[in-house]
Amino acid sequence: MTVQRILNAQQGFEAQHISPDAEISEVLDLLASADVGALIVSSDGATVEGIISERDIVRRLQSKGPDVLQRRVRDLMTKDVITCVPEDRAAGIMAVMVSRHLRHVPVVKDGRFISMVSIRDLLQLRLDEVRSEAEAMRSYIVGEQPTEKTDVPLMSAVRS
Repeated sequence: MTVQRILNAQQGFEAQHISPDAEISEVLDLLASADVGALIVSSDGATVEGIISERDIVRRLQSKGPDVLQRRVRDLMTKDVITCVPEDRAAGIMAVMVSRHLRHVPVVKDGRFISMVSIRDLLQLRLDEVRSEAEAMRSYIVGEQPTEKTDVPLMSAVRS
């Protein structure tokens, strides 16, 4: 399965981004209102200049104090961003995320930011895959004829 399968399930989800010149307090507002755990940093909404997450902010707050809230996104963002494309295998992206301790990976197409996948999205995809395999095996064991497969939503609208 590919990342495209996750993107298909995200229909209606608007990819969020924030300007590198925004204040960290604005990041917190957008993270909360969009109910997401990370934002792409982009001046134009298409080019990935960086990524900033709740974790980035919390760690900097702990080490530098509340003045961090008045700093600019460019001061805290991660600049070297690992991205993927819709055609990438979901299992491969999951392996990269686990090995690099990432929770979010931007999806780009033709050099443009189109969405974000989270480790939760990938785990849900894998869980759905395992459930489908288990159901097929159960049907085989009890001798049922396979039924026409219908698409079942991969995940809820909850994003993080």
